Amino acid sequence: MNMFAFGNLQMENLQNQNASSTGTTPTSTNAPASNTNPTSTTAGSTTDSKGKQLHVPASRKRNVDDKKKSQIWDHFTKLDGDPTTPRAECNYCGKDYACHTIINGTSNMWSHLKVCKKFSFVVDKKQKILVLEPNKVGGEFGDRSVGTLKAIGYDYDECRKALVKMVIIDELPFNFVEGKGLRLFSRTLQPRFNVPSRFTVMRDCLKLYVEEKERLKRALKGQRLCLTTDTWTSIQNINYMSLTAHWIDNEWNLHKRILNFCQVSNHMGETIGQVIENCLLDWGIDKLLTVTVDNASSNSVTLSYLKNVMKDWPTNILSNEHLHVRCCAHIVNLIVCDGLKEMNVSVVKIRNAIRFVRSSPSRLLAFKKCAEKLHIECKKSLCLDVATRWNSTYLMLEAAEKFEKVFVRLGQSEPRYVSYFLEVDSKGNKKT
Repeated sequence: MNMFAFGNLQMENLQNQNASSTGTTPTSTNAPASNTNPTSTTAGSTTDSKGKQLHVPASRKRNVDDKKKSQIWDHFTKLDGDPTTPRAECNYCGKDYACHTIINGTSNMWSHLKVCKKFSFVVDKKQKILVLEPNKVGGEFGDRSVGTLKAIGYDYDECRKALVKMVIIDELPFNFVEGKGLRLFSRTLQPRFNVPSRFTVMRDCLKLYVEEKERLKRALKGQRLCLTTDTWTSIQNINYMSLTAHWIDNEWNLHKRILNFCQVSNHMGETIGQVIENCLLDWGIDKLLTVTVDNASSNSVTLSYLKNVMKDWPTNILSNEHLHVRCCAHIVNLIVCDGLKEMNVSVVKIRNAIRFVRSSPSRLLAFKKCAEKLHIECKKSLCLDVATRWNSTYLMLEAAEKFEKVFVRLGQSEPRYVSYFLEVDSKGNKKT
């Protein structure tokens, strides 16, 4: 009995599986007939009593196309063609690109969209912008500002050159270009310009120097020059020399250019003459008219050396008899200094009074309070002079003359001011 029951169960299961595969439902032979056409449903079709299948919408799995699409398809349309090599067309210019999901992706279409000339949100980097360039024009009613329209385009090389010129003209350190403030300003002004590093700026400065030197050489070719030179010693006890060229071009315009600024070992005349000679050979200069120097004995030796070197040059004039020119400003300076010696006592007193006021912040504050009490509104500040420059002595006396009453009031209110002039200097002389 058990074996017979097990066999009946297997037979019943097999019939149910067959009924599911054919899309019909087994019915009992004893069931009453109905006037309607009963149907049985499956996942994809329906079958009436006559066995005819009817198509109905069937539920299906989620397709890849139902996923969230890339935004690139707002600008591209997929073309009909071989599904194994699909292509998409740009909605603006009509160019088509491969768009296989696995092989190509969408990066090529995004790259095209950035440079598509018919896409309204793409700016052509070669397109220039009209800019109003202001300039001043002198007229009957004085200077007036006018403007000229000029087409300007973005040029990375020109921006780098302008940055290098700014560093040179304003005497900025190279690490200035790596500051956060400059990079923020540059990014706001022109986002496409990447500020270079300080090493790149240094190389650009050297490159610009070579270019400007070659251009200046071409401008000096065939010109007869007048040179001026001067030497001095810095506070670090380092000797420097500068050499400047002056000439008039073919259009009668006066030009002035610094040919050399270098360090020299000493102020001896022969040493300076050798430096000038090497500079002339480096620039290819063979036509000189004059060399202007101060009235120092070493400069006479310098000019004698140059005359001896240039005596065989075919371009010299009158055997360089008038090559040496003495500086007029230096001559005037010597004359004025000799004249100031006659009133040296008064100048020394004023110099010591100013030195007292500037010797400490408390004394300067006391001086300013006296000026406020006397209603002195002069905005000039007291300055000390340089003994070898008469113009600085003039500036010192001019500023001190405005505060004459303040010095008198300071002597009445500040006891240290009077005692200062009773002191003895390093030479054993009183300061008054």
